[in-house]
Amino acid sequence: MELEAIDAYRYRIRRDERLGMRTDVIVYASAALIEHIRRDQSLQQAVNVANLPGIVGPSLAMPDIHQGYGFPIGGVAATDYRQGVVSPGGVGFDINCGVRLVRTTLAEADVRPRLKALIEQVFRDVPCGAGGSGQVKIEEKQLEAVLVEGARWMVANGYGDRRDAEYAEAGGALEDADPDKVSPRARQRGLPQLGTLGSGNHFLEIQTVQELHDPAAARAMGLELGQVVVLIHSGSRGLGHQVCTDYLAQMNPAMKKYGITLPDRQLACVPIHSPEGQAYLGAMRAAANFAWANRQGILHFLRGAFRRIFGDNVRLELIYDVCHNIAKRETYEVEGVHREVLVHRKGATRAFPARHREIPADYRAVGQPVFIPGSMGTASWVLVGAEGAMRESFGSVCHGAGRLMSRTAVRKGRDARQVQKQLEEQGILVRSETRDGIVEEVPEAYKNVDEVIEVVHHAGLARKVARLRPMGVIKG
Repeated sequence: MELEAIDAYRYRIRRDERLGMRTDVIVYASAALIEHIRRDQSLQQAVNVANLPGIVGPSLAMPDIHQGYGFPIGGVAATDYRQGVVSPGGVGFDINCGVRLVRTTLAEADVRPRLKALIEQVFRDVPCGAGGSGQVKIEEKQLEAVLVEGARWMVANGYGDRRDAEYAEAGGALEDADPDKVSPRARQRGLPQLGTLGSGNHFLEIQTVQELHDPAAARAMGLELGQVVVLIHSGSRGLGHQVCTDYLAQMNPAMKKYGITLPDRQLACVPIHSPEGQAYLGAMRAAANFAWANRQGILHFLRGAFRRIFGDNVRLELIYDVCHNIAKRETYEVEGVHREVLVHRKGATRAFPARHREIPADYRAVGQPVFIPGSMGTASWVLVGAEGAMRESFGSVCHGAGRLMSRTAVRKGRDARQVQKQLEEQGILVRSETRDGIVEEVPEAYKNVDEVIEVVHHAGLARKVARLRPMGVIKG
């Protein structure tokens, strides 16, 4: 396939009917990042996505793109809401994996002397790891309510402040969730896991604000230099994984019924308004609501850990919560016509600009907060959505740095204790449930997050607000 440069931050793969493509592929990247991106099959996956029935606009690849299941991670695709398809591979197994950023009333100078004690307290209070049983004990009937009400249920039942749900994307709960479409196995896996961090690339990171690039946006979010903040990255745990597994098993045979043929079976999809499509979307929304409830639980227990170390006067306030594995019904202007579409964001973050009605009032003058984690030991970024995202990328940007090395490859020849020591020499304390949790997430396993941010900033998809430096990291 031929990749042509449009400008310094955009590349195109032109539609090729011989490959079954219905549209172009647009890649947001710098020349240096393109060299990394070419190393795996992610561009081929973006081409495959361009085969989807009913796709609207181009198949999009963000600068953190890397190989995933069916869709590339860092991929965005919109399908016509009336005549297009829904694909679980365009959401992923960790439905509504996302991040929330929390500001504190503490400065780095307050926290640094007690950082080790704080890390140990948070590690005790916020369970992590592949299994992970949390402190939120609920019964099946309560789980039903969680699947409908999301973060709002947690707040109403004492696991948070009133404003918390208001400062989450979609108010912390998607409408039209259907718990009846969530299998008993998925419910069983999710029931004990509210308020747990998970494993893999999930983390809780205590950070300090290192740089400010947009003072007005930073003020709107309550951010200032030297302030301590906390970034939480988790999703729908075993419940969301099981939902994806369940519906992939149904969709592969259903494709034959609807006469859909695609170059990769991992792109399994069905018409949005088919019985299978509506069932998946009902279950996916329920899993997304579980994820918002899960991150709300983590915040609740995080607050308790901070109070145990710093006293009852310390305050932790949610800045915002955004998801990056989701399919959502939205409306955009495409070639001069307003079209209702289903936007698949797979490892991609919503980035609505200033004045958008879905942004909390506090941020409407500056744009929706967007959080881009780096890798363990490197910076994370706060951005705000820009108008370019609405014109070009269905209101979307990247979601992280993007992997360069597989977890298997990165484990070879590395010792967790040595990695931990190297990070401690940089002033970063790490606490992990497993040694693999440390080794698999070393900085060299990922692209340079600063370079990724430069691409979306200069492409006009989002604007830089603040750079955050890690102090302490908790992993599964």
